[in-house]
Amino acid sequence: MAPNGETLVASYTKSSFDKPQKPRRISMEGLQRAFSDLSFELSKEGTDPKLPAISEVEDAKCECCGMSEECTPEYIRRVREKFSGKWICGLCSEAVKEEAEKNGGRLDEALNTHMSVCGRFNRIGRTHPVLFQAEAMREILRKSRSDGRGARAKSNGPRERESVKRAGITRSSSCISAITKDINERAIIN
Repeated sequence: MAPNGETLVASYTKSSFDKPQKPRRISMEGLQRAFSDLSFELSKEGTDPKLPAISEVEDAKCECCGMSEECTPEYIRRVREKFSGKWICGLCSEAVKEEAEKNGGRLDEALNTHMSVCGRFNRIGRTHPVLFQAEAMREILRKSRSDGRGARAKSNGPRERESVKRAGITRSSSCISAITKDINERAIIN
């Protein structure tokens, strides 16, 4: 076949457009010649000296959450240098960075705090998720009480209306009596 469409179209006659033709078969000799030409070209190029050698990857297990990742030894070394000799995954490292920002930049303290939270989750959360959720709710209530907010929300009853300035929708009366009245009227009509 020709690279441009002109010779390809010129080789067809009007009658050849009417009948579909079988594609030309490629011989095994032609395939072998193309394969050997390609392998010869690739062998001439060799390896690119600019590319670094690929180092072996290792499985590294996070010392916080227990997740495993495939990493190069150099990356594992850099993470251990940063986190006091402990290898932690990317997700845990972000959590440790956030915790360090909260406590004033003390990375060791943030790492210990995060490791204790992960350890507690691995002990309780994975085996008993309902207990872990209850524990989390208890912590939320404990923190809200210590902040002075209290555990209960303020009600919007008639006694507190004087202090609240139209804070939300309040119920003025019960609708049960109106419903029962309507039902009784329908019963009398039927």
